[in-house]
Amino acid sequence: MLSQLMVVFGFFALVLVMVYWVNRSVSLFDRLIADGHSAGIFLEFTLLSLPGVIAIVLPMAAFGAAVYVTNRMSNESELTVLQATGLSPWRLARPVLVFGLLIAVLMAILSHVLVPASIAQLRLRETQISGSVSARLLHEGTFLHPTRGVTFYIRDITADGELKDVYLADRRDEKRAITYTAETAYILRDDEGPKLAMQSGLAQTLLLEEQTLSTTNFTDLTYDITGLVTAGNRPGRRARQVSTWELLTNTDAVAEEVNDSVGEILEEAHARFELPLLCIVAALIGYAALMTGTYSRFGVTKQIVGAIFLLVLLKLVESAVSDPVRANAALWPLIYLPSVTGVGIAGALLWRASRPFRPGKPVAEAEALPA
Repeated sequence: MLSQLMVVFGFFALVLVMVYWVNRSVSLFDRLIADGHSAGIFLEFTLLSLPGVIAIVLPMAAFGAAVYVTNRMSNESELTVLQATGLSPWRLARPVLVFGLLIAVLMAILSHVLVPASIAQLRLRETQISGSVSARLLHEGTFLHPTRGVTFYIRDITADGELKDVYLADRRDEKRAITYTAETAYILRDDEGPKLAMQSGLAQTLLLEEQTLSTTNFTDLTYDITGLVTAGNRPGRRARQVSTWELLTNTDAVAEEVNDSVGEILEEAHARFELPLLCIVAALIGYAALMTGTYSRFGVTKQIVGAIFLLVLLKLVESAVSDPVRANAALWPLIYLPSVTGVGIAGALLWRASRPFRPGKPVAEAEALPA
């Protein structure tokens, strides 16, 4: 049973990860490629988002695997044979519990290590590319404002990297405003930073106090655009990228650094322990719900719908305890209430499945034989 659960789980996890990953990649593709970034940057960003996607789908995949395998074994009478040999629903739940523990280990590695590391690297790379020339300046047919007081426009960019019909207005100086127009331009890079080399253009200088305008025709002019495209400092951290140990041992300092409340920091820390527990609970509920069913020509559709409803109920409990914990850090044990509730539900379902007789089911009474 355990081997079947792992195989089906692998299939469900792969399908769900692909669905979520493609959905995120589409929006990411539109944003990055439209900003002029290469396919390599897009691939790097999609890979960095993958641990977070996997963490989302693991509980659902565990639940789906438990439901599918239990249903198949029931339809093929395997469960009936096992129960006829004296194995109770509690004993049959052991492989499901081991399966849930294995998935919980995977989830723990993701939530404590891989997801925080990927988010930290993703934020760093976002800051780095946001300061690139491509992201700040190279947009055709759009008036850009890369920094306060500067307007930049390019009509067209050729395949050779030549900029056509360039417009650059620099109003950062309080005493004068300079406007450059050029037929062509190129982006050059040297040790001092990127430069804009304009050809065949006109420079217009307006002295604001005197309201006098002077013009200069030029054949070649180099404009320093380092201040327009220099990347910002290393981005500040967020709670999701801080290690669990630091969240628990240095809570007040982290809360001040990321501008969150102490309750939000503790919620993030303990949620990383809660997620693996939910994987175990999801698998147990999926198995236990189907074990409560009796033979029906309509199958176990009612039990499957009921199991899904129970998972939704656990998500509602999770949402209900979130706000109180954020408001009062002392209530952090409430984070584990969904898992405790889920274990109680699974136990109640297994108790019901292990009862020899069901309510409303008539019990045959032995009749005395005539003497």
